[in-house]
Order: sequence, then C-alpha cells, then structure tokens
Amino acid sequence: MDIPSKYNPQEVETKIYGQWLDKGYFHAAPNHAKTPFTIVIPPPNITGILHMGHALNNTIQDVLIRYKRMAGFETLWMPGTDHAGIATQNVVEKDLAKEGLKKDDLGRQAFSERLWAWRDKYGSTILQQLKNLGASCDWERTRFTMDEAYSEAVKEAFIRLYEKGLIYRGEYIINWCPRCKTALSDEEAARKEINGWLYYIKYPVRPKTKDHPPQSGEASPKAGRLKTEYIVVATTRPETMLGDTALAINPKDERHAWLKSAKIILPIMERELTLVEDEIIDLAFGTGAVKVTPAHDPVDFNLAKKHNLAFINIMNDDATLNQNAGEFSGMDRFEAREAILAVLEEEKLIEKKEPYKISAGHCYRCHTIVEPRLSLQWFVNTKPLAQPAIKAVEEEKIKFYPERWRKVYLNWMNNIQDWCISRQIWWGHRLPVWQCKCQTGENSKLVHPEDLNYIVSRDKPDKKCVRCNSEYEQIPDVLDTWFSSWLWPFATFGWPRASCKPQAASHKQESLKPEACSLQQKDLDYFYPTSTLVTASEILFFWVARMIMAGFEFMKEIPFKDVIIHGTVRDERGIKMSKSLGNIIDPLEIIEKFGADPLRFSLMLTASSGSDVYLSDEKFLVGRNFCNKIWNATRFLFLKINDTGVRIDNINIDALDEIDTWVLDELNNSICKATAHLDNYRINDATKVIYEFFWHTFCDWYIEIIKENFTPDKAKTAIYILLNALKLLHPFIPFISEEIFQSIKTNCELTLEESITVASWPKTIKISPDVKKLEEFKALIQTIKDIRNIKTDLGLGAKKIILAVKTSDKNAAYWRQNENWIKRLAQAQRIEYTGLLSRTLYKSEHWGLNFLLEDIDTSTFLKSLEKKIKETENILKRTKERLANENFLTCASVEVIAQEKEKLTQLSTQEKRLKELYDALK
Repeated sequence: MDIPSKYNPQEVETKIYGQWLDKGYFHAAPNHAKTPFTIVIPPPNITGILHMGHALNNTIQDVLIRYKRMAGFETLWMPGTDHAGIATQNVVEKDLAKEGLKKDDLGRQAFSERLWAWRDKYGSTILQQLKNLGASCDWERTRFTMDEAYSEAVKEAFIRLYEKGLIYRGEYIINWCPRCKTALSDEEAARKEINGWLYYIKYPVRPKTKDHPPQSGEASPKAGRLKTEYIVVATTRPETMLGDTALAINPKDERHAWLKSAKIILPIMERELTLVEDEIIDLAFGTGAVKVTPAHDPVDFNLAKKHNLAFINIMNDDATLNQNAGEFSGMDRFEAREAILAVLEEEKLIEKKEPYKISAGHCYRCHTIVEPRLSLQWFVNTKPLAQPAIKAVEEEKIKFYPERWRKVYLNWMNNIQDWCISRQIWWGHRLPVWQCKCQTGENSKLVHPEDLNYIVSRDKPDKKCVRCNSEYEQIPDVLDTWFSSWLWPFATFGWPRASCKPQAASHKQESLKPEACSLQQKDLDYFYPTSTLVTASEILFFWVARMIMAGFEFMKEIPFKDVIIHGTVRDERGIKMSKSLGNIIDPLEIIEKFGADPLRFSLMLTASSGSDVYLSDEKFLVGRNFCNKIWNATRFLFLKINDTGVRIDNINIDALDEIDTWVLDELNNSICKATAHLDNYRINDATKVIYEFFWHTFCDWYIEIIKENFTPDKAKTAIYILLNALKLLHPFIPFISEEIFQSIKTNCELTLEESITVASWPKTIKISPDVKKLEEFKALIQTIKDIRNIKTDLGLGAKKIILAVKTSDKNAAYWRQNENWIKRLAQAQRIEYTGLLSRTLYKSEHWGLNFLLEDIDTSTFLKSLEKKIKETENILKRTKERLANENFLTCASVEVIAQEKEKLTQLSTQEKRLKELYDALK
C-alpha cells in the first residue's frame, strides 16, 4: 500500500475537481425514486471576488448538499450570478474614468455594450473561485439574472403585478443617491449615525397687515407678544430651508399660539410661510416649532399632502442646488450649507448650534449620504403581498435557524412599506413601460406628472401618441436589482415558460419545442419549492422576505422550507472585515497557502450556529493541522499494513475484543450525533463531533493502542473506521477525503463506490458488546485521561511517573493485560499494584491511584495548585455573574448563553478536581 509522504492540496484539488465535473456527479434531474433536496445559491454579484463571507456561506451550502447527496437525496444546488445594477455600473464607470470618459460621453447603447463586454470578461470569475472552494453546484444549470429567459420572467412579474393594481407610479419622497443618480429603497439606504449639528435659526415674525387680519380665535397683536420679532426653528439641514413652505406647531403647544396672528417669513428668501398645526409635531424637539420642507423630507411631505401645502424642489439630481435656491444655485448641498449659515450668521439669525447625532441614510453601494427627494417613481404595494408571507412563517411552514430571526422577520413584515422599484441607471432590466417622446426627457418637465400618459406592455405598442402622432418609446428607468432576484427560486427553473402557455394575448412568446417545455415543467414541479436557503442577516429584508412574497404571488406556495441565517465574519477583535479597514483575510490566499479543505473545515469549526465568526490567520492552522493528521494517520496505517503483510480484501468485522467494541461503539455514536446535527442545521456541532472522533478517539486512542499489536483483524477494523470517518468528513473536506478514498480503492481489494462524492452516508454497525467489559474499558480510558489532567495540574508535563494502583485482583489482572499501552499513553515509567496507598490522588469505583513522588517537594505542588484554584474560582465567579445578569440573558444569543453554561460546567468540574487533588496532596 502506497501513499505520498505529504499531502499536496494544490496538486490534488484541481485534479479531483476536474474528475468530479467529468463524471457529472453534481448534475441533478427529476427522479421520483428519490426525494429532492434543493438549494438555490444566493447569486453573487458579477463584480464579486470571493471574500470570507462568500466562503462561509457557500461552504455551509456545500456541506448540506454533499451530506444530502450521500444520504440518498436527489440534490440540486442551483448556481448563478446577479447583474448587480448599481455595483456593476459603478465598476464600469470607474474603468471609463481611467480613459477620461463618462458614460454620457458614450451614450446609453455604447455604454450598455461596454457593460456586457465587462460581464463577459469578468462576470464568471467568482464562479471559478467557488469551484476552487469545492462547491458542488450543478454548473450545467448556471443562470444569470439578465439572461434572455430570466429577463422574460422579470418582465412577466412586473406586468402581472401591474395588472393586479399592485404596481403604481407616483411622486413621493424617496432616497436619492446623488453619486449614483438614482432612487434607492429604504433597505438600500441604511441609516448610520454621524456627528452633526442642530442649528437654532431665527425666522422673522411680522404683524399681519390690514389685508391679513387675525382669524377667529387668534390672539390680538396688541397682546405685545410680537415684539419678539422671530420664532426659533431647529434643523440639522439648514440648506433645505430654501425649500420651506410652512412652519408647523403642535395645536397643544400654547407657547406658539401667538403665531396665529402673525406672518412668518423665510430668512434669505423673504417668502411668507404658512402656519400649520398638527399633533405629529414633537413638542420636545428643538423649540417645538419646525420648518416644513415638503420636497425634501418624508414627514414634511405627508404634512404637505395633509394640509395642501406647496412643494418647492431646490436640488438637482447631483445634489447641487437649482434655480429655486436663488443666489445659491449651482452650489453643492454641503457647500451651500456653509454659505447659507454664513449669511444667517451675518444677519444674526442663528441663535445657537449644538452637537447632534444624526441618523443619515447612506447609499449601500457608494456610501454617499442620500438625499430625501421628491421624485416620480414606480412602487410595489407590498402590504397585500406580505400577508401570506407573514402567515407562512407564523404557521411554521417556513422556519428560521436560529429561531430568533423569525421575530425580526415578522416585525419587518408587519410594518412593511411600499417598495420603490425604479432606478435611474442604465444597467438592469428596463421597465416594460412606454411613453411618447413628447412626454419623456426634457419634455416631461413641461407636463404635469399626472398628465404623463404611459402604456405598460410586454412589447412596444403598435399605436401612436394621441398628442403628437409619434411612436412610443420605452422609458429609461430600470428595475431595482432585487426585483429580479426575488424571483430566483422559480425563475431559475424556467418560470413562466415552464407552463408553455402565453400569459396574455399580447404576449408574443418565443415558441418552444414541446419536449423543452416538458423538461422545464418537470424541473419546476420536482425541485420547487426548494428545501433550504442559506444567507446572511444583511439581506433578510432585501431578498429573503421578498422571495417569500414572490413565491406566494407567482407560484402560490412557499419558495423554501428552511432559512439558515449565518453570522457576520469579523476579525479577532470583533470588527467586521472590510477592505477600507485593512483587516480582511483573503480566502483565496488561504486556499493558495493551505488548500480549500483547511479553509472550509476551520470555518465550520469556528462558525457556531447563527453567531458571528471571529477569524485570525491562526484559526486556519486548525484546519491545516487536522488535514495533516488525517493524511498522516492514513499513511501510518498503510505502512503498518505493508510491514505486517496484512491483506485487506474485505472489512467484515468479526472477532472483536473490548478495544474494537469500544471504538466501533464510539463510531456509532458519532454517526448518530453528526447525522442529527446536520439534519437540524447544527453544522458547527457536527464538525466538532467528527473532529473529536477522528483526532482523539480514533488517532489518539485506538491507533495508539493497537499499533504494537497490529493484527489482521485490527487492520481491517482500522480501515473500516477510516472509510466511515472519511465519509463523515467528506461534506466538510471533500478533496482530501476523496484522495484518501481513492488510495484505499487502489491499495485494497475492496468493492467500493466509484467516488466518495456519490458514496452512501455511514450507517451504524450492529455490535453486541459485553456491556460490563465495555464499561470497564471506558473506565480505563477515562482514568488515563484523568492521569494526564493531574500531571498537567501538577506541572509534571511529559515527566514519566511511577503509578501505584490499588484495586481488586481481577482488575489488577486486567491492568496487567493492557499494561504496555497503559504505560505508553499515561507516560508511566512503571506500574505498581498494592493493597494500600500512602495517599489517593485519583479514585473511581474500580480503582484508586497515587503518583509516587517521594523524590519531589510536595509543597511546590501545593503552592501551584493554590494559585490555579484561585484563578479558577475567579473565572467561575465571573461566569456565574454573567449568567445571572438579566441584560446578558436578554441580549445574548441562545448559542452564546449555551457556551457560557458549558463553560460554567467545565470550570466547576475543574475546580472540584483541583480541590480534591490539593486535599489529597496535603
């Protein structure tokens, strides 16, 4: 039997992945003899390069897919990429800038060609990197959110929603990115706290003229209150005051009742403002009087609609001020802010300013501070769509792992806002909306928005405009990227073509061969609903919630049964990894250095269910060392088989002594635990179980025990365990497990599956142990573990000891029978059997032990133990306090609390052991 002395991942991984692809192991097709298990990949952006978040997310998916494939399911992992509208356009615009060009210099058509050329060149980069990671996707099915069939699905979804009255056009305050020059949804404009100022500005107040006498119930000017001559208004955005059309107070605020008999003047612009009273005004904010800027604030927008106020837009789409801003026209918004403040300061109209924490929306792509802006956009009425999506989660038709995300999801869905789906960029799906030239571009500014006629149609309308007799043109807006990706679970399977029926008479659908229609329909019927979705919490609202709504709206059922939300990747200090912070760990560098398996295994061992993942370079040494351990253990067994001349032509487990029975019992337990953990998406727990079994039970104990008594039966048992351990490990470390599996096939005369990728998941073996002997052997193993712990506690390290054992004659005979390996593993120079111990350092129901330490000063041990006991007590105290802290129990995740409880148990055991040892020595 032969195996190289060292494992070379770079050489092995490329070779093995190519073999998997050639054999078609990842391809799935409807097979009614099997239960389907389907995952649709969260499609990475075509701009993407594999980062550690991708590595974590896709390793979790691959573990589940490989496990289910081995467990007998028809597994499909659907791959693909997202066109990523704003992100991709930004990247290509940066490339153009290097040539001294802007997209407007090229025009839409030429720029679109550049975008597609960029996609063709770089768009599949991340898919190749996922292959390097070992992802077992069905690559034959790779989809792109702007491929022809998928684009048809997007158009169909828009039209169906429009025809149901769920898509509408309206002029509302939206989040506007002046850098990307497009509208953004609320979810795309995440709020971040920034340091700012709250400015207290004096608005002049003048008596009403004879033409404007006090209204009924107003205070008389003679009351003397008007001598103040101004009202103080607080704002964090003084530049927007140029668009003020009113001042608002709370009707219950008696401080400002005097304003009813006066007229309020907008500083600088000298425009009279309307006074409105509304209970929405917070009496505690600023002075209780607030400026109303309907075109630049969502709250003010609603106030203006309610009170029929005027709308004055003062900004261009690049956040420079327009002609409505008077002398400040052409200035950038922040430049204008300083200029306006300077004028107000000069006119002594600033009372004061205070530091203030501002919650400002930021563009999720370029991180520019967004501007609330009045704009004509397209929206989805989401409330009707949300109802079945809420019910499905409440009735547990869809489950979240960890369960705490259920509450987060339901809270958002129950407070869902309409979704702004139009974007003013060039890369994406054009809205299937058509207008005449006389109502688009610059001409649209000549017509009131309500008069802008449009046609929603799958194809270009064949009629002409009633105004100018011109042809209709498609509007320039594109759809929000998420409007295409919310269809991902079913559009990837051919919807709406799968039905092979036109959706409307006007739909000139491309003709499909009957067999093609049949194939698409079979795929959709068999693989949908999908089984599991694996994603990050950041896109719970962007994507997950919307996919659930789309599933019910277009497929009338859930899109997936289970949602796994994994944590965020952070550095060892707990800071989220970011290029700008310089704290990223590049997974491609880890793969290049150590191989894909160490990366995958380290991530799964570190990533506790749903908790954030804290990484450092050293964490990946764990995976590397484990892979080396597997390789070296295999090589050791092969060498022993060669040395002893054992022939491995079958692995029937026949003659079993207590050592074999014990290790097979441990294997059975590990199979059961790992299977249960994987079935419940506790991948981290499954990883730990398999790791503990292979490294400690199999290598540290079984191989160490049998290596000096390597009989043919022991060799067969060892190979049997190795094969089953490799199968348990395969979902986590697919490359090295395949390489060793093939080595066993080559070197042993065994009938095995063609590849471990398509091998069966391990099953427990039926053994009939002598329970008493098995328990006795377990007690012996535990005793040696405790001897090692005592040596560590006493600081003896690798020093060989003399063991004194007090036990029955029968047990003494058992010890003598196994004495060679007991001495080796306990690092004992010799073992003495006695009827009396001078002291008992260790005691079990079977035997008592003492270390013969006469030549060593016991007081040294006592001082060391006193220190360790004190340290343990302090940590134990802090852990108890943490678990008694209501704030910790409320805020911490279930997993973190469980870890603290496990830590408490371990510390309590350690404290008890140290004190017993101290008492015995004393």
